[in-house]
Amino acid sequence: MSRLQGSKDFWIGALRAEGPAFAAAVAEAPPETPVLSCPGWTVNDLTLHLAGLYHWVNSFAGSGQTEAPARRDPSVAPPGLTALQLWQQEYDQLMTLFEGLDPEAPAWNWAPQPKKAAFWPRRMAHETAVHRWDAQLAIAAGEPVEAKLAADGVSEVLDTWLPAGRRQRKGDWHGVVQLAATDADQEWYLRLRGEGVALLDTATIFDHDDHHARAQVSGTASDLLLALWGRVSFETLDVTGDLALLDGLRTG
Repeated sequence: MSRLQGSKDFWIGALRAEGPAFAAAVAEAPPETPVLSCPGWTVNDLTLHLAGLYHWVNSFAGSGQTEAPARRDPSVAPPGLTALQLWQQEYDQLMTLFEGLDPEAPAWNWAPQPKKAAFWPRRMAHETAVHRWDAQLAIAAGEPVEAKLAADGVSEVLDTWLPAGRRQRKGDWHGVVQLAATDADQEWYLRLRGEGVALLDTATIFDHDDHHARAQVSGTASDLLLALWGRVSFETLDVTGDLALLDGLRTG
């Protein structure tokens, strides 16, 4: 399995690009504009959600804390501030935090991996990129996620979200799925075994008893990422094999 190696600078660079693009889309849309990719949400809801998430991460990611922090309350813009102004404040604070953050420092996260601060610049870069796409879609201007960032976002779903049990719905899937990003020269093999999931090296020889149907999906890294997050249908990509297995890959 080839996998792009992200870094703090890479993820901060992504946030520098995705954050202003998110803000520009929000500024163009009336606050009550529906966000079609997040049913039931308006642009105002989306903006407050991301502002609240930034505020929560700001509260602990640089503290050295490895215990789970208190759950965040839904964000509400204080009197005199719009949702976008609140978002901007929280975004600026997040960027300041991340600039000075030691990626190897202790920091709580919810994933089955080391509790290190590097988790959070990566997580916030991808959270912001997907929600930037959501905001742009609300004004009929959705731009794809940049290929290298999207490929790392696919890896994040497969190495973090799914192993943490954060699937969109429960199910009993068995088989191997291959994903290929046509614009990033990258592929992933994922074995599904009921609730279990494991990333495989591309050189792995499959077990002799692995006779279940497999599925292959290819497309741009952005489309793969958006499909994993339920923003677009897998059927809009090039898919062969057992389509039912793909339901086991959706996160969110």
